[in-house]
Amino acid sequence: MRRVAVTGIGIISPFGAGKATTLDALRSARSGIRIITSIDPSPLNSRIAGEVPAEAHEGQHRGFDRFSRFALIAAAEAAAEASYDAIGVRADRIGSIVGTGLGGCETLDAGYKRMYADGSPRIPPASIAASMYNAASSAVSARHQARGPSYAVVSACASGTHAIGLAAQAIRTGQADAMFAGGADAPLTYGIIRAWESMRVLAVDNEHPASASRPFSADRKGFVLAEGAAVFMLESFDNAQRRGQPILAEICGFGTTSDAGHVTDPSADGAARAMRMALDDARLSPEQIGYINAHGTGTRANDPTETRAIREVFGAAADSIPVSSTKSMHGHAMGASGAIELACSIVALREGFLPPTINLHRPDPECDLDYVPNAPRAARPEVFLSNSFGFGGMNAVLAVRLSGATFASSTMIRAHGGPE
Repeated sequence: MRRVAVTGIGIISPFGAGKATTLDALRSARSGIRIITSIDPSPLNSRIAGEVPAEAHEGQHRGFDRFSRFALIAAAEAAAEASYDAIGVRADRIGSIVGTGLGGCETLDAGYKRMYADGSPRIPPASIAASMYNAASSAVSARHQARGPSYAVVSACASGTHAIGLAAQAIRTGQADAMFAGGADAPLTYGIIRAWESMRVLAVDNEHPASASRPFSADRKGFVLAEGAAVFMLESFDNAQRRGQPILAEICGFGTTSDAGHVTDPSADGAARAMRMALDDARLSPEQIGYINAHGTGTRANDPTETRAIREVFGAAADSIPVSSTKSMHGHAMGASGAIELACSIVALREGFLPPTINLHRPDPECDLDYVPNAPRAARPEVFLSNSFGFGGMNAVLAVRLSGATFASSTMIRAHGGPE
């Protein structure tokens, strides 16, 4: 089985476009959640979201749905960092797997409005191609002439993590030599927001957007809907070393399970089995894990369930493992969340700090782990887990080893534990 290297990372999120913007936000413990501007939010109960700033994507990749535009922007950054033009691999040995939870929401919403509200009998002919779930993966494949295994993964909020795990498996087993892999979603439309409102799981705190997402806190009110994309350039370790390409991290384990139970209520057992599977796949012991990026949605059901699952897997060691939810800063981007969170983790850890869980001022007795509250913390874990759990009982976990990290010096860390 071949080792899988991460040689490029691209991200566009509520923080803005690019790794540098993401790193600055994580260092500053800065929220990207704000009042929605891409649509008139006044009819909505929850008028806040982790919305990608307009300046980060305006005018780019016209003709594509918003979620595909995000994927193309992220993939371009990953390709540039990975020196893709010099990758030295045949096009039919390179693939593209991009996960999404909801696909082309912008296109569908506009079509429904045109037909049912405006009374037009005509729908733009490109609507199907723009709204299909594999539109982003197809666009990335075409843009970069990746002619190997290319498809979409749709598994709710676990989609991006599943996509990365499956892409890594394709390289490990010899089906491909390099893969674009990640997740993209753009669910900030009236129909989607209204649907989430009807479930009563959205945080409604329009007066204080930046503090609305409060994972693991006793006063959490639900999750904050978000959008964005993260795409990784994965390639075989041997190929990266052959061409002298810096290796950012290694995807060393992947676990995926199904709860086979309730569609919306999470299962500690299913999450725990996925974490164990990732550890076993990576041939790691629980004691080797130095950090967990939690699914950490901020809902009443997820946070204590995920806490129990972590305790089930790690036992007494769970008390010494830092766990954080970056959703507290960027919100819940559905099928893109796992990819965005993996990007946040690698970017932060390579700079020598743990990304925090902000807005955690009132600990929940049922959530009793070390959640890195409110400020980054200096740390240099070698191996970490990234958790993603989706509706339908879909669970996916990645085990990741940092490689060639250039950690920040201790002089960058303030006395309270956060970087300057």
